[in-house]
This record gives sequence, C-alpha cells and structure tokens, in this order.
Amino acid sequence: MKRYFSIREAAEKWGVSERRINQYCIEGRIPGAQKVGRAWTIPAGARKPEDPRQNRRKAAPVMSGSAVGGTLLDHTNFMPLMSTPFQPGHCLEAVEAMAAGPQRDIALAEYHYFCGQPEAAVREAEAYLSSPDMGARFSASLLYAYANLPLGAIPQAKFALGQLIAFLSEAGEQSPQYQAASAFVASTGAVLLHLPMPEEMPEIETFLPLLPLGVRAFALYVQAHALYLKAEYTRSVGIVEAALAMGASHYPIPAIYLHLVSVMDYMSLKQPDRAEAHLLKAWEIARPDDLIEGFGEHHGLLGAMLEAVIKPNWPEDFKRIIDITYRFSSGWRRVHNPLTGHDVADDLTTTEFEMCMLAARGWTNQEIAEHLNISVNTVKTHLSEAMKKLQVNNRKDLKKYMLK
Repeated sequence: MKRYFSIREAAEKWGVSERRINQYCIEGRIPGAQKVGRAWTIPAGARKPEDPRQNRRKAAPVMSGSAVGGTLLDHTNFMPLMSTPFQPGHCLEAVEAMAAGPQRDIALAEYHYFCGQPEAAVREAEAYLSSPDMGARFSASLLYAYANLPLGAIPQAKFALGQLIAFLSEAGEQSPQYQAASAFVASTGAVLLHLPMPEEMPEIETFLPLLPLGVRAFALYVQAHALYLKAEYTRSVGIVEAALAMGASHYPIPAIYLHLVSVMDYMSLKQPDRAEAHLLKAWEIARPDDLIEGFGEHHGLLGAMLEAVIKPNWPEDFKRIIDITYRFSSGWRRVHNPLTGHDVADDLTTTEFEMCMLAARGWTNQEIAEHLNISVNTVKTHLSEAMKKLQVNNRKDLKKYMLK
C-alpha cells in the first residue's frame, strides 16, 4: 500500500490544482506533509483541507461593526502603534496615552516587538489570537507569528502564519475594509519572510487606499521589499522616496522600515553614500525609543552597512542588534528553508554573511575592503573561510546560499 502521494497525485485525487496543493503544504494545512528536496510528500491517508470560508459560514465569529455585504473592520485596534505619528523618544508615552483595553494592549505588543523583546510581545499578542475584534485579532496574529521566530517556537509561528492566510481566504464576502486588512497582514507575513505570496492576494492598488495612513505606509514598505526581491531596485527605492515625501516620515515605525529597504536597494545598486544616508535616518528615528528590531531583521540584506556605520559609533547597540540577528534569522531559516527549498546559509558569522552578500552582488574584494575600512587580505580571508564552510569554489555558487 502506498504511504505517500506526490503533489500531482494529491491534486488529481482532490480535484484541485497542483499550485493549490503546494500552497496547502506551505500553510501547514496538510498534517504530516514533508518537504523532501524541492518537492512535498503527502501522507496517503491525508484529507483535503477544508475551505475556511465554509467553516466561517458554520460558525461565524462576532466581529466589530457590521455592514451590508460583509463585516466592517474597525481600524481602532488594527496595528495602532504603527498608525500613530509620535515624536522619536516618546513612543511609550504614545502607547500609554491610548485607551485601555485592546488598543493599548496591541500597541504595547507592537512596542515590545519592535524593541526586540519578543517574549513580552508573544505574551501580549497571544491574549488576542481569538478575539472577536478582528482589528486586534489580525494584529495579534501577525505579531505572534514574527515574535515566535526569535524564540525558536516554530510551530506557533507557523500556526499564526497559517491564520494570516486563512483570514485572506475567507475575506471574499467581507467588507472592503476587512479585505484590505487581511491582504495587508497576509502579504506582510509572506514577503518579509521571503515566502510565496498567497494565491488569493489582490493587487495592492485595490486595498492600499482602505488602510489607515500608518499601516498604508508600512504596506508600501512591503511592496518595496517585494520589488527588491525581484531585483527591481530602482522601482523599489522610487516607492520609498515617494512614500516618505507624501507623509510616511510622520509615522516612525513604517519610516524606519522604508529607510532600511532603501539601504538594501542602494547597496545593491552600489551607491553606498546614499545607503548610508538612509541608514542614519532610520537610526535617528529608531534609537531614541530603542526600536532596533528592524535593523536585526534586515542585517543580512543591508550590505555590511551596520558594520561600516553603526559598529564604530555605537558598539554596544551594534552588539544588541547582532544578537537580534542571530535569534531572528535562526527561526526565520527554520520556516523559510523547508518551505521554499532555498538553502540560505545558516553556519556563517554575520561578518562572513555580509561579505558573501556583497560578493554575490558583484562587489570586488577592493570595494568590500574600502566599504568596511579593512584590508583586501582580510576580505579574502573571510570569503575563503565562508566558501569553505559552504563547500563552494566561486562567487557564482555563493548566490544560492545568499538572501535574494
């Protein structure tokens, strides 16, 4: 008796597309499905996942507000800190000024997450994972997914990521505001972890105008990040510059992430002066409130700019950022690598990884040395050691182990 099916066999058995089966596997909706190389194996006795829309019809939860043709999502508790234009240095004051209850609780979870305190963020978000208020529930699921990664709680992170996809899947009959919020959290969950975009994802132009201004600014960062992953660096940085010029700079958390993706773009375009300007702007916004999580999350994509700029001037902060990097990237790889089949390197030091990223982007040893203010021989030594660990012989082969 056959014990496992291929994706093609499962698709034929269940009467759906192979792409749908692959998405079920990525979302963790087929118990026992395993990634073998670049393909999935599915237990022969597995059942076809239920349509979450059917489950919603059977037992629809009470949600905030109502509207003809669907549920009206109240934005009050939807990523409230991200949507707040506070002055740098007054982040916690802005949180404490919010109404007691879901709004303040979710904002506090945001604050702790963006300050690199995932334990507190998980504890605060977990209380709202089944909240009837969908603004709070969407926010809690997104924060819970990301905060569990640096804690190594991978099943919990995968569960929450699956919830984000389920929200999007069941959004079709809901109000436009509900659809927009579900598209935002689902796209954020996928793009920032470099996972495949959900099949049901609408075009950004259809939901962007329906988001609160601060969340809209972060959604533009997500779009810019997606373009970066496609190596469309000029388009990506164009979105960032336009977003900042049109008011995104008033919202500190989205502004930090927008500046960071610009660093990624300009380093890929080999324009380190512009990259440094954006990094320092992000640091100027983040440092007064200790909002350093984004720097650790993006470390591998920033082209050694943290080593070149932050390390010499703020060595203690740099150490904390690197700690965030190691913790977050370890959890991230445990989700990303099995689901995508990409073997992003997990045994390099942060310095080796950054140099390999630059080398894979076409930077010469001399350019890397000048950027980091070190000798060419030091660069050669680090790259040689990295290649030895990865068992590759040339720069071309480095690319398959580096972040896109």
